[in-house]
Amino acid sequence: MKRPTMADIARRAGVTKGAVSFALNNRPGVSEPTRRRILAIAEELGWQPNSAARALSDGRAGAFGLVIDRPARTLGLEPFFMQLISGIQSELIRDATPLVLTMAEDQAAEVALYKSWWAQRRVDGVFLVDLQADDARVTVLEELGMPAVVLGAPVGTGALPAVWSDDAAAVHTVVRHLADLGHRRLARVGGPERLRHTVIRGAAFDAAVRELGLSGCTVETDYSGEAGAAATRALLSGGEAPTAIMYDNDVMAVSGLATVQSMGLHVPADVSLVAWDDSALCELVHPALTALSRDIAGYGAHAARLLRAAAGGLEVADLEDPAPRLTLRGSVAAPVK
Repeated sequence: MKRPTMADIARRAGVTKGAVSFALNNRPGVSEPTRRRILAIAEELGWQPNSAARALSDGRAGAFGLVIDRPARTLGLEPFFMQLISGIQSELIRDATPLVLTMAEDQAAEVALYKSWWAQRRVDGVFLVDLQADDARVTVLEELGMPAVVLGAPVGTGALPAVWSDDAAAVHTVVRHLADLGHRRLARVGGPERLRHTVIRGAAFDAAVRELGLSGCTVETDYSGEAGAAATRALLSGGEAPTAIMYDNDVMAVSGLATVQSMGLHVPADVSLVAWDDSALCELVHPALTALSRDIAGYGAHAARLLRAAAGGLEVADLEDPAPRLTLRGSVAAPVK
């Protein structure tokens, strides 16, 4: 079916294309009855503005972008990003703004994509995820003047606004809860150390165990189930095995649980397990996993609201979401003396 045009609307309404343009863009130049008639005909014909033409006329693409620099196999298994994207979409759908989603092989490719998008007016702004300790993207986006919102702590974000929650406070909550139960040997299975949130969580973990007089160690992984399983096996095969393990995502925690059970050990009798970012996966296993819970979809929606405002030329500030809360389930108990 041929896409309806302003000329089609003009013919149906018996007016000029100029009058149709005035009505559709809510500009003066037509009477109110004529405006209403034109809008009704446009809706009947299913007319939608041409994004390329709109970009040429007002410099706006009418879309936002999200680039994710992670292995596809890891991304496909981790519920976090699916929940985040659903939250972003739930906000953008309010004014029918599309989300351009793609993946990049590394940060250099991501930067090149931003430059291309901005030069071609493909997007009006972007969501920046997985901020790194030394992140070139922040400077590039500032130099381009491209609206962007960081999803993560406002550290090293330059002038870009951030939507974030207090990861350090969440780590302290978990460590203190385990210590109150009597655990003295803890371990953390973390993500890649190049990521800023991994650094923040690791520093908070070290500070918490030191403050409470506990012993603790961290194993770096790539967030995959395979890496989580390998880290769990290594931790529990040593002489001074931890009595509790905290994982940086739910996929590794579920894999860790399966590994513990395959070693002939029991959760939580032999070792307690805690997952970061609660999901359906944590509730479907046995025992169900204690986890740090937060409204990830809401987190995404807040970021979308902030980016819309920034792209509209408004002054925006960092927005702090509530810190993750600890949801207790069957995978945590006092250590067996």
